[in-house]
Amino acid sequence: MNRVSLFASLMALSLGTVSVFHVQRRPNFLSTNENVSHITDGAFRDGLYLGRLAAENGVAPHVVSGRWATEADRASFTAGYQKGYEDFLADQAAH
Repeated sequence: MNRVSLFASLMALSLGTVSVFHVQRRPNFLSTNENVSHITDGAFRDGLYLGRLAAENGVAPHVVSGRWATEADRASFTAGYQKGYEDFLADQAAH
């Protein structure tokens, strides 16, 4: 009986240690500055992608938001484009 309780204690300790390290390594997908609505907004995500793509290709920033029908979508696209462009440049400067 003593051997079983020792084994159970060691297993519990092992699993607890592994779970603590696993939680600490989990990436933080949402920073406190990001708005959740931007993540689900198609216009913002489109701008984010195209802004990063332009920066990767060395193209000067040129926001073309006319593909979006509403003014709110155009503003969201522009914000995403600027963020994507600036984030890529910041990543490159950090490396």
